[in-house]
Amino acid sequence: MSPYDVGVEMMLDGAQVLRLGRDLVVNVAQENHTQGAEWLERHLGHQYRVHRVWRMADNHIDSMVLALKPGVFLARHDGIRDLMPEPLRSWKFVVPPEPDAGAFPVYDDYEDLVLTSPYIDLNVLSVDENTVLVNEECTGLAKLLEAEGFDVVPVRHRHRRLFGGGFHCFTLDTHRTGGFEDYLA
Repeated sequence: MSPYDVGVEMMLDGAQVLRLGRDLVVNVAQENHTQGAEWLERHLGHQYRVHRVWRMADNHIDSMVLALKPGVFLARHDGIRDLMPEPLRSWKFVVPPEPDAGAFPVYDDYEDLVLTSPYIDLNVLSVDENTVLVNEECTGLAKLLEAEGFDVVPVRHRHRRLFGGGFHCFTLDTHRTGGFEDYLA
């Protein structure tokens, strides 16, 4: 038995959930996450629709798929569409170029401390329907988003793999103004 095994208890991180107005897409990779999704349904089911996706990632999905604006996702690969709930499969899926391995600092003595995948830079932040914060090291991603009509704001975030998070992770608790949208009605 692993010392990290917590047994079957509810476990859910905010970054396992993609919020789209009144819809929550919840990544369920194991029984612990199933219990977390059930908890969300019990406590938020009157206000939100909870959609489960199965094993899109080990845990967090914000380096797999993020909403850039209503109707447009940034997705790690084309196959993500097939993993999404049916009502979201009609949205546009923008797939960026593969990450540049040279864009990450090297930690010779601490390689076992790298907490994220090379896809951490897909973890962008949409400030509004036109503006996206992108790691300045990701010029290919920035060019792609500009070609899609977005205003890209490059931001320095050098040690994102070591600190285990990107712009979306850092801002999960951001409160946005506006109404409670229903993008799937």
